[in-house]
Amino acid sequence: MAIKRSNGERAFEVFNITFMICLILITFYPFLYVLYASLSEPGDLLRHTGVLLLPYGLHFDAYKLVFYNPIIGSSYLNTIIYVVGGLLVSMALTLLGAYALSRRNVKWASLITMIIVFTMWFSGGMIPYYLTVNSLGLINTRWALIVPRAISTYNLIVMRTAFKQIPDSMEESARIDGANDLIILARIIIPVALPTIAVISLFYVSATWNAWFDAMMFINKRNLYPLQLLLREILVLGTTNSMLVSGNVFQGDQLQVGETIKYATVMVATVPILCVYPFLQKYFIKGVMIGAVKG
Repeated sequence: MAIKRSNGERAFEVFNITFMICLILITFYPFLYVLYASLSEPGDLLRHTGVLLLPYGLHFDAYKLVFYNPIIGSSYLNTIIYVVGGLLVSMALTLLGAYALSRRNVKWASLITMIIVFTMWFSGGMIPYYLTVNSLGLINTRWALIVPRAISTYNLIVMRTAFKQIPDSMEESARIDGANDLIILARIIIPVALPTIAVISLFYVSATWNAWFDAMMFINKRNLYPLQLLLREILVLGTTNSMLVSGNVFQGDQLQVGETIKYATVMVATVPILCVYPFLQKYFIKGVMIGAVKG
């Protein structure tokens, strides 16, 4: 038998649905605007003002210029190297650190955790950060974007808390069978905490993919530029001339062409990381909630 709802409950449901639809439209429209603008005819796009509900025509010329440009290809490759390399280094250090800090027989674990958390709230600042990286000889190397940001304190604490929720009996039974710490970590801790590990991995991938500030400070060679630094150069500085080579797909004013190239570059830089989220979405709530329990 269906439970009869009151008028107040029905009104709240209607309001809630309406509010969520409006919120979805507000957050999703900027993405649609960039997509429509990247597919529009450059001249019509520059003359347009206000809301853009549909693209002006269906032109893929801006995407052709983006993909044909060697700078975009090298930046994409650099970003993939930074993401994959950074993920491997970051997850290895985070897993080892979280496991060590989560064991109850480790001396000074609480004190070490407090010292690590202190670094999350207080830092030396930009200049000491640059001087440290420079003293290590990492300037204008790929390691400059991997080593300094290898561990996120927040991610380490979440992982440590998740590891502490695993029953001690599982570890004790493994030690009785002769397992050492590495075997326990690889065969017991990691499989049990897989949802949290998936979420933390996504956090690291997303942070590295979107990072541009460290690259701006430490990288001066264009052949080492990540994609986001090149995107900043295009959007902030407006430098799209390198994509407007002779024999363009477009025939027309370079200013008009440059506008659609900006939007196309944004789409090319944004879509890959968006495609990762649906595959890890099921881990988000479970993974973060496990790591959010006080430990």
